[in-house]
Amino acid sequence: MNTPFDEEPHHHRRPGLFAGLRASFLTGIVVIAPVGLTLWLLWTVVGWFDSFVLPLVPHQFQPEEYIGINLRGVGVIFFLIFTIIVGWIAKGLIGRSLIHFAEGLVDRMPVVRSIYSGIKQISETVFAQTERSFEKACLIQYPRRGIWAIGFVSTDAKGEVADRAETGGNLVSVFVPTTPNPTSGFLLFFPEEDIIYLDMSIEDAAKLVISAGLVYPNDKDPLSPPDEE
Repeated sequence: MNTPFDEEPHHHRRPGLFAGLRASFLTGIVVIAPVGLTLWLLWTVVGWFDSFVLPLVPHQFQPEEYIGINLRGVGVIFFLIFTIIVGWIAKGLIGRSLIHFAEGLVDRMPVVRSIYSGIKQISETVFAQTERSFEKACLIQYPRRGIWAIGFVSTDAKGEVADRAETGGNLVSVFVPTTPNPTSGFLLFFPEEDIIYLDMSIEDAAKLVISAGLVYPNDKDPLSPPDEE
């Protein structure tokens, strides 16, 4: 395993004792720090869940009553079970009606409405499972002709966007991600004839974007048009 603090192989002069200990210490930090911080973060989050959830659980249902010790992580289990039950009820007809009624009440409260709307948008973006996803990876000429970029085809443009665009053919919405953070980018609308669809999967195209062109799927140049069948 190579570390940033390993000695250079061509360095023939023996380092001093202090220098060797220092290099070993820094190497140990590189190995231990990620593992230790990850475990500490998980332990802290689990403890936070326990401290928030367990006081809400009836005393007779808490495992401390039966085994004599307070096991860390029990609150997380209760939270998961409770969340699954709430989600199961919310997906039903009665649950949807109750949510619609409650959201109608919230819409009448000025300050609460803004807070609820913001939190709901964040929750839906992070946690919601949407049936729609990008259809294909593609090549488009952006930001000008002669310069190519990888994009992800989402849907055909509809409504006012499609009606007002001065194009004779079909208009397609394409998401062009940024590197190395593909969660931000640009929504662009291209005539379908200007789009080159790629054979590579969405995942391979995302790896190419995130790695800034260093990771090519199957050692094949993804910037070349797909083979004609």
